[in-house]
Amino acid sequence: MRPLTPADLNPAILNVQYAVRGELAIKADELTEKLRSQEHQGKLPFKRVINSNIGNPQQKGLDQPPITFTRQVAALMEYPPLVDIVKDKWPVDVIARAQELQAEIGSVGAYSHSKGIPLIRKHVAQFIAERDGYPSDPEDIFLTAGASAGVALLLNTLITPHKTGILIPIPQYPLYTATLAQFNGVPLPYHLSEPDGWKTSLDEIRTALKQAETDGKGITPRALVVINPGNPTGALLDQKTMEELVWLCEEHSLVLLADEVYQANLHRPTEHPFHSFKQIVRRLNSPIPLVSFHSISKGVFGECGRRGGYFECCNVPVEIRALLYKMVSVGLCPPLSGQVGVDCLVRPPREGEPSHALWKKETDTIHAALAHRTQLMAARLNALPGVSCVNAPGALYLYPRLELPQGAVDAAHKLGKEADTLYALELLEETGICVVPGSGFGQKEGEHHYRLTCLCPGVEEYVGMLEKFHLGFLKKYGINS
Repeated sequence: MRPLTPADLNPAILNVQYAVRGELAIKADELTEKLRSQEHQGKLPFKRVINSNIGNPQQKGLDQPPITFTRQVAALMEYPPLVDIVKDKWPVDVIARAQELQAEIGSVGAYSHSKGIPLIRKHVAQFIAERDGYPSDPEDIFLTAGASAGVALLLNTLITPHKTGILIPIPQYPLYTATLAQFNGVPLPYHLSEPDGWKTSLDEIRTALKQAETDGKGITPRALVVINPGNPTGALLDQKTMEELVWLCEEHSLVLLADEVYQANLHRPTEHPFHSFKQIVRRLNSPIPLVSFHSISKGVFGECGRRGGYFECCNVPVEIRALLYKMVSVGLCPPLSGQVGVDCLVRPPREGEPSHALWKKETDTIHAALAHRTQLMAARLNALPGVSCVNAPGALYLYPRLELPQGAVDAAHKLGKEADTLYALELLEETGICVVPGSGFGQKEGEHHYRLTCLCPGVEEYVGMLEKFHLGFLKKYGINS
């Protein structure tokens, strides 16, 4: 029998790259195993690996505590007889919530409606209406296995065999390029402006559209992806820019895909508030098709492993919605535990309810910690020679730019790598800190960045290791600070 080889597989799969869990993450896992082995104990220059490469707040080592209300509801949904044990110990609103959901759902081990539990979709619509001041229809809501599943579904649906172009921001979350590669879509990159705090540039988008029109490859631009707040940049869009983006979509008949999973991660909300694209589209009375994504993985929930999220269709024709329903039906339904998480996301305890005080204390603590770490890390990184870092107003990351010595660039190229990948690998090997090089997110020619999360406890020690490594790296490759 002839052995199976990669040449026998779907060629699109071979083009998929996902830097967040790529070379650096694999190396980090290898080092973690070495730390556990007797053979290597005490032989590595660090005592633990810090996974700062991915926004995974509850992972071991980062240990962001889960929100009590969410976990109590989840526990009662997983094992309803638990109510007899906790009925005099847990808040009555937790028990009422679980019983309301149980009456609607039954067992979380059963399939649900393919678009998600109708009652939870109703609650999502109420959340959106309260947030934006405009009505939302539960029939426009699809619950998903995290926002990523919704993004993949929409891109798969929009891409045709005739070279479909999707405008994506650079730097971008690599889910987009990976998914486009999988479905044979064409990425049309538009660069964000780093000197302006990673502002979205309408001129860059128009340039990308013009290039697609004139390059002779027959690419049809179909959709514009906007990540707000940004990943990896943490930038927030102002309302004027959002309005201009909506008008641009009208002008070029583009679907707007709004990745808004970090909408609750605001470090300076008075100065940099979040506005949803749904609100802007409705206020402008725009006809553009809009799909907005949200998730329980980010914000202060950090329930990444539960795989819960949703998307809302706005100005999407009924027949298109029916096709989306057909596609989600193939997967039967999103995870029930994730759907329960979505209900807790969009319906947290209200003021005056028994769980509210603890919920507010827990969420305020997490918001304050993220804001403090972001500010401290940005200030310390900006004080280093050859580093500039936008103090992100949102999301969970910083994205510092590196001016690396030519010796590092030459050494990296000899290894067939980008210089920021060499930097990240040596950072991991010397400190145990795992980051993602900017080459995994996209950047301009000759530039170097890396993304790191603001989730790590013990931030003073953590940043101290980054500082010591950076100065040593510059000295090693030819610059004495």
